Amino acid sequence: MEASQIKAFSSKVDQLLDYCQKLEADNSALKHLQQEWQGERSKLLQKNDLAKNKIESMIGRLKAMEHS
Repeated sequence: MEASQIKAFSSKVDQLLDYCQKLEADNSALKHLQQEWQGERSKLLQKNDLAKNKIESMIGRLKAMEHS
């Protein structure tokens, strides 16, 4: 191989390494966001269950009042 070919090849390898590092950083950021979204989803599901239970309780009390 000529020196110019080796230099071009070395440059391409450096570009690939930089690209891999960028992809690793992006992947890490996306995993962090995924964890945040999963945590938020879990909290929202808990709030939804709480609201559902309160509504069911209110309906039960209204039905009991209706029969009284």
